[in-house]
Amino acid sequence: MANQIKIENVVASASFDQDLDLERIYNKFDNAEYNQEKFPGVVYRLTDPKTAALIFSSGKLVCTGAKNVDDVEIAVDKVIEKLRGAGVEIEEKPETIVQNIVASADLDHPLNLNQIAIGFGLESVEYEPEQFPGLVYRLDEPNVVLLLFGSGKIVCTGGREPEDCEKGVERVKKDLEDLGLL
Repeated sequence: MANQIKIENVVASASFDQDLDLERIYNKFDNAEYNQEKFPGVVYRLTDPKTAALIFSSGKLVCTGAKNVDDVEIAVDKVIEKLRGAGVEIEEKPETIVQNIVASADLDHPLNLNQIAIGFGLESVEYEPEQFPGLVYRLDEPNVVLLLFGSGKIVCTGGREPEDCEKGVERVKKDLEDLGLL
């Protein structure tokens, strides 16, 4: 049975603790998008690592699209370099805080979501197949949300570190095995 989880997206934030002139940043950055009517920040797309940096006038930065935590740090460093090159004074690198990790896994086994909903208990799952084809399973420890699909695929979201997603997938596998559903 496959245990491998694959990180699909890491979302992290940082704050420069200063206001930023988005018009100036937009004009100095290539690959940047800025349309205040549609979105209140500059969207700066990096190719290596393939990420998007959302830069806000409040000095907040959100990095999305990274496939691992190290890539987030590299992307933030590149944005800081680019900001400094545009004449923005950045004293020191801000702390980068991982907000959410989305990972996927495949149990290589079809799942009967109706049986799982009953087995796990309707108070601990959300399953409305007319609304969404997956079963939503919320865990307190680790604090993640798992989406289970009939194909055996799982999406884990809400982790703050990769281990959260790994533990979440291991936990759901054990719960399914305990119920004889895997």
